[in-house]
Amino acid sequence: MSPVVPQTVAVAFTGASGMPYGMRLVECLLDAGCTVWLLYSQVAQIVARQEMNLELPSRPAEVEALLAARFRAADGQLRVFGREEWFAPLASGSNPADAMVVCPCTMGTLAAIAAGLSQNLIERAADVAIKEGRKLVLVPRETPFSAIHLENMLKLARLGVVILPPSPGFYNHPQTVGEMVDFVVARVLDQIRVPHRLMQRWGETGGENP
Repeated sequence: MSPVVPQTVAVAFTGASGMPYGMRLVECLLDAGCTVWLLYSQVAQIVARQEMNLELPSRPAEVEALLAARFRAADGQLRVFGREEWFAPLASGSNPADAMVVCPCTMGTLAAIAAGLSQNLIERAADVAIKEGRKLVLVPRETPFSAIHLENMLKLARLGVVILPPSPGFYNHPQTVGEMVDFVVARVLDQIRVPHRLMQRWGETGGENP
């Protein structure tokens, strides 16, 4: 069966380590022709600065302009919403994204989603994805996991949420950090059925990646 590209994917950056995964994911989604609705926490701004020397402005409109230029997005292809922008489309089940990915995902955000708290737009959008039966992928960057973390992940997994820790494989012999990032991003894209050429798939040799 051919992959089905979601028309709209919500991506949330939270304050866990792993911002390169999130940024690369947004880039690949835009390259694939998806519309991206981006959300980010205040701590994600700190992580972006620390890990990527990237200053994410506090105003969503400025982040939208910055990343649209960085990734050469088409007009209207990337939209960025504030943390308490309750009139954003993804705050309601009447207009949810086709899929949502929280990457990276803190244990605090994961716990809030598991509890249905909906205290900010990230948590509310995830709550909407669950209740509307849309694909929700969480990329938790923490180690080791405590029993609390595992119980929250199990609760969400039983609801159909995909728990995808950023654990790169080494069977494809990565030579750079970028290739390790692409391994994880490829697995996220596979979960939401967005085609990509980030890595050679298992059992395939030679030629271009499928």
